[in-house]
Amino acid sequence: MSASHLQASSSLADIPIHIVDAFTKDAFTGNPAAVCLLTLDSDIADETKQKIAAEMNLSETAFVACHDPGETFARADRFSLRWFTPSVEVDLCGHATLATATVIFRVYGNNHHQIKFETRSGTLLALQKGDSIALDFPQNPPGPLADTLRVELAALLDVCAFLGPDSVMDVAYSPSTRKLLVRLRDDISMADLTALPVNPDQLFAASRTDTVRGVIMTVKGSAATGAVDRDGEPYDFVSRYFAPWVGIAEDPVTGSSHTVLGPYWAAVLKKSTLYARQCSRRGGDLLLTVLPAGGRMEIAGHSKIVMSGQFTL
Repeated sequence: MSASHLQASSSLADIPIHIVDAFTKDAFTGNPAAVCLLTLDSDIADETKQKIAAEMNLSETAFVACHDPGETFARADRFSLRWFTPSVEVDLCGHATLATATVIFRVYGNNHHQIKFETRSGTLLALQKGDSIALDFPQNPPGPLADTLRVELAALLDVCAFLGPDSVMDVAYSPSTRKLLVRLRDDISMADLTALPVNPDQLFAASRTDTVRGVIMTVKGSAATGAVDRDGEPYDFVSRYFAPWVGIAEDPVTGSSHTVLGPYWAAVLKKSTLYARQCSRRGGDLLLTVLPAGGRMEIAGHSKIVMSGQFTL
């Protein structure tokens, strides 16, 4: 929360907490995130936030408070938001932002069409769109690997060629997120990508610097390669995401990785609206709109609240 007006509380407290499966309509799929709701006068220390995130042991736990004094979750339109993995705080997290917006809109009955989150990545917007929620996020477009970076990441690139050296069609790097994008051949099916035997420990061992914080494996979607949803609609692309560098072996569905994937595939496919699937074991669907100006994009999806309670300190 904002350091200017938040003070850590040393007293025992019950913190409202919800678990939300994000980027899905169904329980036990999508990406689960915990959402902890704090007040301005009873914030908790960062060390305690990190311990709660480790206790929850989900890919991310969100901590949210009303940004301005005197506001409530039901009335406010501006909030402070932070995200913690079980091991570190992160700069950007899409699914935990979607989960937080879901709690504010659905649990607290906030009727604003749009709410703002103040974060380490700037101001992020969440908009109600029917039964889904759209997030306004920055684009983080990847670029070609410089020769020096290709040399530095040679061992990691070798590990990423899980289906052989000819399986990799393109490699790009997003410096703003430190994510490495590995595009596999177009004839590789969604089933092949889903079954790909990725060992996150091998990825981590191959690059122990701070250059890379996550690896995206992605394939162009088509009906011919089985990249379709349960209604038979084809995905524009599918992906998986691995981040052992921040304590996440494989993330089920990742909003932040799609800030890299969105502009990449928009350029490749020459279209601004993209239907995507992250084909982890849990899996989830995302609808992306890459905006032509301002370096922004919308990431829309559904979510389901699966648990609500109190975290007692």
